[in-house]
Amino acid sequence: MARIAKVSKDEAKRRLGDVPDDKRFWCQDGKVIRNLRELRKALIDISDETFHYHLVEGKNDFSKWIREVVGDEKLANDLSKARSRIQASQAVAERISFLETKL
Repeated sequence: MARIAKVSKDEAKRRLGDVPDDKRFWCQDGKVIRNLRELRKALIDISDETFHYHLVEGKNDFSKWIREVVGDEKLANDLSKARSRIQASQAVAERISFLETKL
């Protein structure tokens, strides 16, 4: 049974905010991502080739970054299931919308 974790206002604000400079996501195409909104935009704008570069051989760099840096297990799990940049972008957009309701 899945555990439902409550997200406080402070936690939502932290997850939506910029990560520390040394924890930014460096995309293969040179884009640098600092927060969930930038990740959503990058997923829309990057090429399929760049997206799949970050998903090779069972790894998912986007999911790993969200889990380890942003600290959002639900979004990390959703991203691990996304097979296209559009699916991934939609997952991030939905999570942003949810987190914004907590502010």
